[in-house]
Amino acid sequence: MSLWNVRSGVIVKIGYARISTADQKLNLQIDALTKAGCEKIFHDVVSGSRSERPGLNEALEYIREGDLLVTWRLDRLGRSLKHLIELINELDKRKIGFESLQESINTTTAGGKLVFHVFGAMAEFERSLIQERTKSGLEAARARGRNGGRPSALSDEQIKQLKIMSKENSIPVAEICKTFNVSKSTYYKYARK
Repeated sequence: MSLWNVRSGVIVKIGYARISTADQKLNLQIDALTKAGCEKIFHDVVSGSRSERPGLNEALEYIREGDLLVTWRLDRLGRSLKHLIELINELDKRKIGFESLQESINTTTAGGKLVFHVFGAMAEFERSLIQERTKSGLEAARARGRNGGRPSALSDEQIKQLKIMSKENSIPVAEICKTFNVSKSTYYKYARK
């Protein structure tokens, strides 16, 4: 991928900085991005777990093919490894490079691309491990006679008593719920079985 901006003939670096709370300061990140040659810097004051980031959205709208998106550290950009990889892949499709200053990763280089391929493979491996562990756990539970899901709030005997009480119109639903210490939705679930 050529990172020469067609209009100016040079790589245009666009910075993105993020802090989690207003108590923190953006100065360190902005200084590092400015020193790295960023022409324009966008920022957010929002937790890393939040999906809505107006500053990042503005940066992604502003940046053009051939530009380079620069962050101080990887964790300033992505909410998770999966999200980070998705963002980098989206930038790559748009022929936009990415650089993380602290980790010295630059996707415009062969080494930088390799690092991201390794990250992607690790994320996929992690998802596969989680799926395998979940599947094995469910199979082991089934072998012990448990089918998964939330345990029943009432025993079989209590369910029989609840049904008998529900057929007697003289006992209010609230009283039956109080007797068995269940919510109305749980009462109706068992009464209709």
